[in-house]
Amino acid sequence: SFFDPHATSMLLARSSTTAVAGAIRGCGPAAAWAVRGATVLSSSGKVPDVTPAPAGEAPSSLAQAMIHASNEPRSNWTREEIAAIYKQPFTELLFQAAAVHRANFDPLEVQRCTLLSIKTGGCTEDCKYCSQSARYSTDVKASPTMAVDEVVAAARRAKEAGSTRFCMGTAWRELGGKKSQFSRILEMVKQVRGMGLEVCCTLGMVSEDQAKQLKEAGLSAYNHNLDTSREHYPNVITTRTYDDRLETIRNVRKAGITVCCGGILGIGEGVDDRIGLLHELATMETHPESVPVNSLVAIDGTPLEGSDPVSIFEVGRTIATARIVMPKSVVRLSAGRLSFTEMDQAVMFMAGANSIFTGDKLLTTPNPEADEDSRLFQQLDLKGRPAFAPGRPDTATL
Repeated sequence: SFFDPHATSMLLARSSTTAVAGAIRGCGPAAAWAVRGATVLSSSGKVPDVTPAPAGEAPSSLAQAMIHASNEPRSNWTREEIAAIYKQPFTELLFQAAAVHRANFDPLEVQRCTLLSIKTGGCTEDCKYCSQSARYSTDVKASPTMAVDEVVAAARRAKEAGSTRFCMGTAWRELGGKKSQFSRILEMVKQVRGMGLEVCCTLGMVSEDQAKQLKEAGLSAYNHNLDTSREHYPNVITTRTYDDRLETIRNVRKAGITVCCGGILGIGEGVDDRIGLLHELATMETHPESVPVNSLVAIDGTPLEGSDPVSIFEVGRTIATARIVMPKSVVRLSAGRLSFTEMDQAVMFMAGANSIFTGDKLLTTPNPEADEDSRLFQQLDLKGRPAFAPGRPDTATL
């Protein structure tokens, strides 16, 4: 069967498939082998079948899935495979994700990002979680698009505070025919990129031509979340389809801009929906370079006010599974981080998260203060991830 609970604690850290398989076949009954200077033991002492699955075929065991996860990313994951990974005992899952993370990134390197709402409120969409929808009575008031110099000044402050990625968001359904506002945004992108920062925008739906103009202006990444599974999506949003979102992601990809795409936990979804979201992301032809994991901040006045908060175990499972099935993507802790303790966040980093958003607000929701994050970095001996840094497996140790 695909899922062997006695074999799941054996994680294959980054190495060639041949070398890893050979090392394991040469192991004795203790089922231990050296990976980057450390000895990895299975909880059962048994050696699982780690013969790589044939190219293009789904693995027949979790151990085989780990071989794929530790090498080049694959896009033929099945829901059943992802479910088997997600539903493992929590500590087994955490261990496996940590090994995949260390194989692809420096585990102590976490990028600080800043997200600024450059056009707030008044959105025509009906996203049930959003305080910026004009359909709901919240404390958020509509405001016009910010001036270029205001945004550039905010980016400068973010860089001085340690951020290496600056994100700009607008509260509207699509860029559409907003020509004067688009011209202003293009200038913002140019100037912020000129400061040596990664630049990300989330502007709703964009056309292929608009995506090309953003690329020419220097945009590094475009955020467009799927939010949840295809099945649960209509229960949360009706004014934009799932396929609308996928089309925007295709337009961005065609323009040569990296994709930032993830979801939100706590919006009434079940475990199968979280698995469905991860399956949608992990079966994209090219995995999103960034995968934000948001936890709902239940805002008074929205349909989801009063929703129960998600637990560290729910978020940890989602992050860890994302790390295993999308081993080279940056997994970003996004909204809702304020509700988790420092130890909770340490677990998230262990599970494979390697980015946070800093600043007292994330669009319109509360976020930890910069000094709190600096203290967290000191306690965990974390260091900032530079702008435009690739994965650096040569620096990873186990």
